[in-house]
Amino acid sequence: LAGGIILGVALWLRHDSQTTNILYLQLGDKQAPNTFYVGIYILIAVGAVMMFVGFLGCYGAIQESQCLLGTFFTCLVILFACEVAAGIWGFVNKDQIAKDVKQFYDQAFQQALLADTDTKNSKAVVKTFHETLDCCGPDNAIGTIAPLWRADLCPQKDSILKNLIEPPSCHKKIDELFSGKLYLIGIAAIVVAVIMIFEMILSMVLCCGIRNSSVY
Repeated sequence: LAGGIILGVALWLRHDSQTTNILYLQLGDKQAPNTFYVGIYILIAVGAVMMFVGFLGCYGAIQESQCLLGTFFTCLVILFACEVAAGIWGFVNKDQIAKDVKQFYDQAFQQALLADTDTKNSKAVVKTFHETLDCCGPDNAIGTIAPLWRADLCPQKDSILKNLIEPPSCHKKIDELFSGKLYLIGIAAIVVAVIMIFEMILSMVLCCGIRNSSVY
């Protein structure tokens, strides 16, 4: 059940419309940075393997097999190591992921402003960022003055009240998007790690109990 929950959360994060709209963008020959998906793929793999390993543990407990329970414990140790590695990776790269996406956006934004012929699809990339994140412009001087003379790059508001409100910068929105997603990944990893610790303890207790009660 825990493996199924983790797998479901990971698949939801993988196919979330905001991240997929942005991370599948391509600026000329350059692909949007998709390092974010590394952590997602680790969660998907761990969730799927946990479901199989959970079945292995249940069957070993029913059959009172020390071999199956020992295999179950070994698999849990390996999965736990993967979880720790994923947690360390996420902590180290949490700021770098957003930074890479912001650099990709800035490059597309500058090309959209300066290029007369949009050979690298920069306008479409910038518009996708703006519409997906409901933002406009980066956190710099160009971003503040650009909407005055290139308003076609920013999403059009439906009401007069919304037009009077200055839209947030895309740098801020990118930070919020990936920090929120990485926060969910961190919570899922912690929950899985705690469950695994209990599973390892209980599997060893059960294995020792079977060994002590065996009649030779």
